[in-house]
Amino acid sequence: MGRSERKGFLGPALLAAVLMTSALVPSARAAFPPLPLADDGRFVSGLTAPVLAPGSSGTVSLELSDPLGAADLLDTSLSIGIYAFNAYPGNATQSVPAGAISLSASGRSGSNLTLSLGTVVPGAPVAVQIAVASASSAPSGTYALRFQLEFMANGTSYLLDSRGEFTDAEWAAATAGPNGTSTLNLTTLGVSGIVPETGVLVQANPFPTALAVILAASLILAAAGGYYAFRRAPRSRSGAATPDDPSQAPTALGKRRKSDGD
Repeated sequence: MGRSERKGFLGPALLAAVLMTSALVPSARAAFPPLPLADDGRFVSGLTAPVLAPGSSGTVSLELSDPLGAADLLDTSLSIGIYAFNAYPGNATQSVPAGAISLSASGRSGSNLTLSLGTVVPGAPVAVQIAVASASSAPSGTYALRFQLEFMANGTSYLLDSRGEFTDAEWAAATAGPNGTSTLNLTTLGVSGIVPETGVLVQANPFPTALAVILAASLILAAAGGYYAFRRAPRSRSGAATPDDPSQAPTALGKRRKSDGD
């Protein structure tokens, strides 16, 4: 067989081998059975993340539960990773600045951690805390954290991912329903369920001293003004009584304040 003949023969043979291999070996994602949507949202709860100044540290906290009821979660592991950065000000999403923040737990640290949690039983949630530290040179913005939960139950392996584990194209394909509606197709994503994710906000001088002084002075002036406005006035000589003092003066922050800056 000549060189040209061998070349013409090997091409189709190699292609056939690739196709056969693809058919015999399914993707890793396709191996995980979906859980009822009512259950997957109950594995991770109470997820909180800190607001940090550059050079400071805090804690990411959550509770891991077993909502399956009849089966324990065995060989449970939880992975957490920093995967995106949204600069502030500017609101520009970009790659994570190297060395800006790090995670640590169980004697390990880095931008990605996997925690082995062993067995989780129904009715006994496990508290998980991951320390997060920002470098003194960390740019201001939100550092997105994604999560991945793996366990065995009744002899079956399950995998739950947060949104950050998927590309935009993968997520769109699994959530776009007919006629512009939204859905969530776990089979398309190849996972058993979806868990929440969060982000750590790093903000330089989130409450500067000058602002604290101004706010304190404003409160003092407001209190003084409230006193003089609502103190008891002299009695009228005609016999008319002045109204009773109000039981509470209005506050400088208002009655419907919900967050800083309102």
